[in-house]
Amino acid sequence: MLERSIFLIGMPGSGKSSLGRRVANQLRLPYTDTDQRITAAVGCSVTDIFANYGEQAFRNAETNILAQITREQPGIVSTGGGMVMRDVNRAIMRNHGVIILIDRPLPDILSDIKLDRRPMLAEKGLPEVERLYHERIDAYRAAADAVLDNSHGYHAGVAGLERLIYMMFNI
Repeated sequence: MLERSIFLIGMPGSGKSSLGRRVANQLRLPYTDTDQRITAAVGCSVTDIFANYGEQAFRNAETNILAQITREQPGIVSTGGGMVMRDVNRAIMRNHGVIILIDRPLPDILSDIKLDRRPMLAEKGLPEVERLYHERIDAYRAAADAVLDNSHGYHAGVAGLERLIYMMFNI
């Protein structure tokens, strides 16, 4: 159905995975979560990858998984929050698809992010989430072909992402 992939970028807690999975299911498109693919390929959690091999190894794994995904049937791809920070990753996404920023206001993310599900953030807490937001938001906006405002709840986010995909792909 798609000729190019849809890469969802944004902060942890912005809704990339939950919205991406749901919309892919509704539109009968393949769905990939890059962090899940990495943990399956390496055989351990993201936390363990960082602890045992370091951040650089994880970032290299992100780039490798992203390159693999581009050789598969196009679908919806939820990326890790730091994926867009590497030039090579932005180039891969731009060359093989469209990039949609799932933009959720920082207060909304801070109010309900489940840090226990995000071991890399749990250790440093909410101040780390805020620091990352300010460090990354301009890069997210610069990389995006389109922005989805995900500040009106899950169902509005699902409907908005679907509409955006229909518009961008004329389906």
